[in-house]
Amino acid sequence: MASLYDRFVLPRFLKCACASPPVMKQRAKVVPKAEGRVLELGIGMGLNLALYDADRVESVTGVDPAAELRAIAEAAPRDPRLSVRVENGTAESLPFEPGDFDCVVCTFTLCSVHTPSAALAEARRVLKPGGRFLYCEHGLAPDPGVAKWQRRIEPVWKALAGGCHLTRPVTAAVAAAGFRLDRHDSMYLPGAPRFAGWSEWGEAVA
Repeated sequence: MASLYDRFVLPRFLKCACASPPVMKQRAKVVPKAEGRVLELGIGMGLNLALYDADRVESVTGVDPAAELRAIAEAAPRDPRLSVRVENGTAESLPFEPGDFDCVVCTFTLCSVHTPSAALAEARRVLKPGGRFLYCEHGLAPDPGVAKWQRRIEPVWKALAGGCHLTRPVTAAVAAAGFRLDRHDSMYLPGAPRFAGWSEWGEAVA
């Protein structure tokens, strides 16, 4: 059973952090590129739903283990033509068949899953051959001084932010999972504290 913090405080905290203008700008770099049958890992509050191009997307299936967040996602704004289904599930154990999807979208999710390598392996499994993996995440900064502070702050940050990690590699993890990287980029988000502001995004092929 979810705690009072998880039910009432955490969604507000996540909305403040995950819906800030710099973060939404990052989301907009990858989500509109989705096509066909799309799976979104960790759909959360449905912040990406308004960014999908209904002319290119056949359907969006979102999974998330948090009932409180799934309820918010169900009511999130989106193009009325967009077919959306929100399901209970974890990224590490997806309830879908191999090759079910043309595209997997993963934004600010790998930081909070229990096992990123398992989540990425599952994303590959449910993608059809040649399917695309679109990602935008925050993670381990390349600067030693920033990374040092990330390691110091992470235990407290995880407790406040629903298990969010600060020190997980992003693009390197995608490549290690067997995806072919087509393009990738990175930057510190403007206005964000550097310990939480390192962002990487890109496109990969299964």
